[in-house]
This record gives sequence, C-alpha cells and structure tokens, in this order.
Amino acid sequence: MEIRYIELPKKSDERGSLSFMESHKQIPFDIKRVYYIYDLKNDKNIRWEHAHHETEQVIFCIHGSVILWFDDGQEKKEIKMTEPNIGVYIPINMWHYMKDFSDWCILLVVASQHYDEKDYIRNYADFLQSIKK
Repeated sequence: MEIRYIELPKKSDERGSLSFMESHKQIPFDIKRVYYIYDLKNDKNIRWEHAHHETEQVIFCIHGSVILWFDDGQEKKEIKMTEPNIGVYIPINMWHYMKDFSDWCILLVVASQHYDEKDYIRNYADFLQSIKK
C-alpha cells in the first residue's frame, strides 16, 4: 500500500506554531488545487467515499481528529489523524473515506489535478473493476 505520512516542518515558540509546504519538497507533486472541509460537528457518518483515476492528494487534519480509511483492492488500512503538521499521501486508484470527525474538525487537502468529475470513481464495485485493468 502506497499510503505514507508526510511531516511538514514545524516552527514553534511561545507565540504559537507555523507549518508550511511546497510542491516537490514536502508535497510529492505540483499542487494544482487546495481545498478544506470544515463545520464538521462530531459527525460519526462515513463521508467522501471515492477514488481517483489521476489525482494524487495529501490530506491534513489541521484541527481536531478524524479517521481515514484506505483500500487498494488487496489491503485495507485505517489511520487516525490528530496532528496538524502530519499529512497522509493518497496515491491514484486508492479507495478512501473519512469517519469519526471530532467537533469542529478541519481538513486541508492538496491535490495534483484541477477538479474534474470524470476523475472520480464513486462506486466501490467500479473501483475494484478499474484496478484489475
């Protein structure tokens, strides 16, 4: 499974902390899109079940906590995210979803491609079929 952690540099002092990321340094691709997910209030539902044909992503939980779940068709893995400077790299053709959001959880996602609905695989059976090709 190609899921891996990406640790951003962290600069801290008594005033607070700062982390940063750059394409091809901490992030292993050109960043073409950045978005964030917020206003999640202790949501136990499963959200955002899908995979991508072409888009790589790195997801950060910049506030609160969330559980990410991954499936490459052979292996399944679950990761609890709690640290704002630790991201998880999601390669193409990786089924994933999020669950167990803490109160006021905020997720930041950087992506290698611009949004294109045709890039999404939203049905698990279709995902399994696509990775057999």
